[in-house]
Parts: sequence; C-alpha cells; structure tokens
Amino acid sequence: MRARAAVFDVYGDHLADQAYWAPISAVVTLLQACGIAAPATRTAVSRMTAQGWLEPMTRHGVRGYAATAVGRDRLAEAWVRIYRPAAPDWDGRWHVVVTARPVDRTQRERVTATLGYLGYGRLAPQTWIAARSSPELSTALSGLQIGYSTFSTTDLKDSRELLARTWDLSELASSYQAFADDTAALGARLGTGLSPAEAYALRAGLVHRWRKFLFVDPALPEEVLPSPWPGQLARDLFLEAAGDLLGPARIFVAETLAAAGVPELTTEDPRG
Repeated sequence: MRARAAVFDVYGDHLADQAYWAPISAVVTLLQACGIAAPATRTAVSRMTAQGWLEPMTRHGVRGYAATAVGRDRLAEAWVRIYRPAAPDWDGRWHVVVTARPVDRTQRERVTATLGYLGYGRLAPQTWIAARSSPELSTALSGLQIGYSTFSTTDLKDSRELLARTWDLSELASSYQAFADDTAALGARLGTGLSPAEAYALRAGLVHRWRKFLFVDPALPEEVLPSPWPGQLARDLFLEAAGDLLGPARIFVAETLAAAGVPELTTEDPRG
C-alpha cells in the first residue's frame, strides 16, 4: 500500500462527515496503523496538495488538510463506484473519445491513467472506448489541458474480439477470482474479536485492494463478458466483509480524530 493511495482511501472512506478534512497528525496516525511511516505520509500529503487534490485548512484551532472541490468530486465518485452493489445498467451504446496528440510523455501518461480510471480502453493511439460516458470526462481532460471530441455508436462489429484486444479480460477475471478467494478466507477472522485498530487496518487493506479494480475494470456489460464472470461474486464478498469491519474501523477513526483535537465526532457515514 503506497502512501498516496492510502491517503485517498482515508479521505474517501472515512472523512465525508468531516467535510473531507482531518488534522495532519490524525492522517499520520491512521496510515501508521497500516504500516506506512510518518515521513512517507507527510510527503504524500505535500505532493497531493501541489497537485490540487488537498489544501491546508485550520479547523477547531487545529492545522490540517481538506480535499479541494476537485478532490471532493473525485472522492465522492470513487465512493459510489467502490460500494455500488452491481455493475451499472447499459443502454447498448458505446462511447468513443478521440484526444489530441499529447505534447509530451508526461501528458500522455496522465491521459492514459485518467481515461483508464474512467473506464476507457485504448483502441488506437488517440482513440478510446467505454461502455458508457463518464460524467468526469470533461473536467478530467480539461484539467489535463488536452483537446478531445466524442461520439456514441451502437455499431461495433465483432465486439467480443475487439474488446478482448482492448482489455486483458482473462487477467482481470483471474484477479477477481483471486480477490474473491482471499476475501472468502478473510471471513474467518471477522468474528475473532478484532480491536478497532485491527479492524481499521484490515478494512483499509481490503478497500485498498478493491479500489485497484477501479483502474483496470472498464465495467463492461454482461453481454460481452466471458462466462462465467467472477466480478459480481468478488463484489458481493467485498461488500459483506467491508460492512462487517466498518463499525469498529469507524471507532478507531473517531478516537484518532478526537486525540488530534477534533470535537463532535460521529461514526456514521452521511452517504449511508
């Protein structure tokens, strides 16, 4: 678990009721519970601030960091994708994006990572396809300062073959099955009287591993996926385990924030 990803997980998974804000000391403590050293956390927060995801903010007389407007939008959207109970519906239309040529390697890598996260696969050097339009597309690509055009189509010949060349679905299926197997085995630990700190660390690792699928799973419709597809089984097992661990994990987060001087804590999530 890298510090930057772990910071995103903390803010997105536990800090919505604090307006996505926390004292830096609390963030350090929460990541230390996952084995991440304080210097790595502080470096990650500093870089995320420079990148426009976080901003320094003092609340209750305590120095901390809050997610920016862009950061809050990304965290809220990621939370919905992480915890939705099933793949979204599909209207039969494919969404195609054609970008301008990136000006350099850095921009190309950022465009590739961003479109991959949003569910798009590369058909050609500047042509991408997804099963549905992403509501974040305009903001994300504008932020990368690259031009683009889009269109939708229902005419996708040999769709299974084309999609198999665009995404490594065999590898994705193997990853889902491995996650499902590991999460099923994890169930034996959930009734063993875990402390809040232990539950927090266990849940953080589980969410972190599941969140990686957001970057590699294009959420393709069932009609074009190989059968049987283990994605839904993995999702069901994740949601069950994450739900079982949520209560004690939130207790640890509340205690950590209270120790850093944050009043009026709650272990409830306003998103449900």
